[in-house]
Amino acid sequence: MRAFGDFTPEEICYERAAIAILPVPYDGTSTWIKGADRGPEALLEASYNLEFYDIETRSEVFRRGIATLGPVTESSSPEAMAYAVEARMRQIIEDGKFPVLIGGEHSVSIGAFRAMAQRYPGLSILQLDAHSDMRDEYEGSACNHACVMARAKELTSSITQVGIRSSAREEQHNIDPERIFYAHSIAEDSKWQERVSEQLGNEVYITIDLDVFDPAYLPSTGTPEPGGLNYREVMGLLRRVIREHRVVGIDVVELCPNPTAKASDFLAAKLVYQLLSEVFAHRE
Repeated sequence: MRAFGDFTPEEICYERAAIAILPVPYDGTSTWIKGADRGPEALLEASYNLEFYDIETRSEVFRRGIATLGPVTESSSPEAMAYAVEARMRQIIEDGKFPVLIGGEHSVSIGAFRAMAQRYPGLSILQLDAHSDMRDEYEGSACNHACVMARAKELTSSITQVGIRSSAREEQHNIDPERIFYAHSIAEDSKWQERVSEQLGNEVYITIDLDVFDPAYLPSTGTPEPGGLNYREVMGLLRRVIREHRVVGIDVVELCPNPTAKASDFLAAKLVYQLLSEVFAHRE
């Protein structure tokens, strides 16, 4: 698997890098369009075609060093995969790197949540997603992609969900109505970004399921839902969160690439790079 960005050997060297990208090409529990296991490679391939000067922060974050690690290949079960991700994420944290996990389906985030919650006891998790993902169990597994945020809830009560427009009745007992921002309500609330930020604690982990975007902007995902957010809305929120909190890690999941339409791959790569640009510009 290739590295993120067309950088020099020194700029992708793990020992000197401030940022570590962990690909997890796993698609073991998806229930409609298969192919999220190809998402990390497609995102990495698209990253070679970015311009690496970020206009909005006037920075080149790649000069901090962006190392791409070998992928997590455990696929015997979603539970085993989650433990493998957790172990790798713990090592990244211990090494003092800023972690970026790229999936793969959303179940890959469970291990990341565990590692981050152990490191940061007061962790807040900000979820951007079309789906609430709050089932206790689905298709015989508690680590299914439909259960991701129920597992997060076991680790922290500070969970804020944004962009949701699909949910099942059996999830409702796990959902806090004060901490969920449905897509339809966002459209009618000029202060929604402010209210999202107000709910978050000092340390924030951001998990982005790419189906938070309306399919008009990003069609290449396993479970596209109409009525989603656009790129400016997503970046506007995340820019605010980064500037008002300490973002300690990010994941971007559920890219299901279409080999004849690359725009979604590029959006995902651009999103990762812009978020890193914002995080490190703010830290300066």
